[in-house]
Amino acid sequence: MMDIQRSLDLLHMTIYSQSISPCGKFLAAGNNFGEIAIFSLSAALSSEAKDESKKPVVSFAAHDGPIYAMVSTDRQLLSAGNGEVKAWNWSEIVKKGCKEAWSRRPPYGSSLEVPEINSLQLNLKDNSLLMAGGDCAIHMMDLESGTFTHEYRGHTDYIHCLALRDQLRECLSGSEDGTVRLWDLRSGGQVQCIEVHKYEECSRPQNGKWIRCLATDSDWMVCGGGPALTLWHLRSVTPTTVFPLPQCQQQVTFYQDLILSAGHGPTINHLQISGEVKAQIPCTPSCIHSLSINEHSPEHKVLTAAGSSHRIDVFTNFSYRAFSLVFT
Repeated sequence: MMDIQRSLDLLHMTIYSQSISPCGKFLAAGNNFGEIAIFSLSAALSSEAKDESKKPVVSFAAHDGPIYAMVSTDRQLLSAGNGEVKAWNWSEIVKKGCKEAWSRRPPYGSSLEVPEINSLQLNLKDNSLLMAGGDCAIHMMDLESGTFTHEYRGHTDYIHCLALRDQLRECLSGSEDGTVRLWDLRSGGQVQCIEVHKYEECSRPQNGKWIRCLATDSDWMVCGGGPALTLWHLRSVTPTTVFPLPQCQQQVTFYQDLILSAGHGPTINHLQISGEVKAQIPCTPSCIHSLSINEHSPEHKVLTAAGSSHRIDVFTNFSYRAFSLVFT
């Protein structure tokens, strides 16, 4: 009976989040059942790799709801579930001893519903963690003391995504309310509010106005969701390039001279700043929720893509899928 249940779970599994270990040899993945699986990239990429090498070295129940976001510090894996962030020591996880190191809840006031946390962002300059989600606010937590130090309010609906402009000590947030907001992390003030859907070239009313993904590179930002994936110049608040992708995009990142994006559709898009779609690389999940690039270890440098499947695609050369890890 357990086997039937697990087969059904695998069928309905969605992987929402990924994080690479500080040494670059392990990948953590979090799913809709609140489970975390740890994969050995070094074993899976080795020339002696067998099927077993593509399965988790360990997996454990971490939260009682979906794990929408994960990040790693130099020592810990941080995972966000319903209303709380938990920390796991990488040194212990890998040895299969999975006890949480700590757990914290942002100050949600009196709401009876526990809001989910959709996004985590490390702010290394201040040794702090930014988190945002269902309560429409961004909370900043000091990682040293575990205390919540700032709260940034202004969004009128839940927040999907965060990105840092760390050289300016600014944070960007994208929300269901259709706006991207820019915050000064020191003063706590809102610097800018861009109503993306009000720009005709980005607007796609049939898809809604929600902003699901954003990334930033100094004066540039790329964002998408309901509106078309668009490259913006932040200083002049101008949409400079609208990418011709009909599907809603859920993940985006600047990579070398490209922009990589993915979302509703079984492809990873390689985009040029000029707006050209350079390549569309097929992948297993029909909907992608998480893209991760391992920059920590040159010999394990891979792109991994996860979403509506129990398989995580691994791209060694970014132009084709080498193999898949299997969340069992």
